[in-house]
Amino acid sequence: MEITKIIMNKTKSIFSSFLLVGLLSATMFAQASSAARYDGSIQNSVTKKLADNQKFHEVKSSVEDGIVTLTGTVDLYQDKLDAAKAAKKQKNVQGVRNLIEVGGPAISDAQLHEQLSRKLYYDRVGWYDAAFNYYTLSVKDGVATLGGQTYNEVGRDSALAIAYRMPGVKDVVNEIKVSPVSIFDDNLRKRTERALYGDAVLSKYAVDPARPIRIIIDGGHVSLYGTVISPMDKQVAGMRVGQIPGVFSVENNLVVENNSKAGM
Repeated sequence: MEITKIIMNKTKSIFSSFLLVGLLSATMFAQASSAARYDGSIQNSVTKKLADNQKFHEVKSSVEDGIVTLTGTVDLYQDKLDAAKAAKKQKNVQGVRNLIEVGGPAISDAQLHEQLSRKLYYDRVGWYDAAFNYYTLSVKDGVATLGGQTYNEVGRDSALAIAYRMPGVKDVVNEIKVSPVSIFDDNLRKRTERALYGDAVLSKYAVDPARPIRIIIDGGHVSLYGTVISPMDKQVAGMRVGQIPGVFSVENNLVVENNSKAGM
């Protein structure tokens, strides 16, 4: 009797599994069929949208089950992003597969690194939170990888926009960390800035807004980046920050000028 029950339960379980698979397959087929009926109108609207903008004149599109596939070439990485955004906005589009290649001028990785570094360096001129953003950059085979940490999304997005619009950049990898929102850290930022730029030795670094000492604070832990003129300036900066109440630790990554260009 028990064996019969076990067999019946197993049979029911197998039947239920087959039924579930069947229902899922039917649902997926129905959804695909529903999406596919708009393929013609999607193709027309995407083609027209791309044709309206000269920078997409080498971009082609195809549509299957509501998914738009973009191919071809553009001059800038930003143009690649814009083409996908334009296609995604069209009615009934389920998704976009962006296979566009970035053409533009052939620039060596070394040249690209130099140009991007300069742009990132001066992008922060005039920004109130310039001292609280720090970036790292590497370029390989035209792919720019941006790292570091910013005070908020504004600094991060500004840096990425520079890379997106730089001729020669084929792709951009975003590894920039945005500092967490913290009243405690905000207060510490103000006190750290005052301690550094209020010092007679270090006040000169506040004169040029393009090259302040970068102050990165995360949970009370302070990291200093950028370049200074002398080993003494580096030592003084570390000492001043270490004397601030509430600072848990200080990581002094300042580089003496002419020895390295590691920080931006």
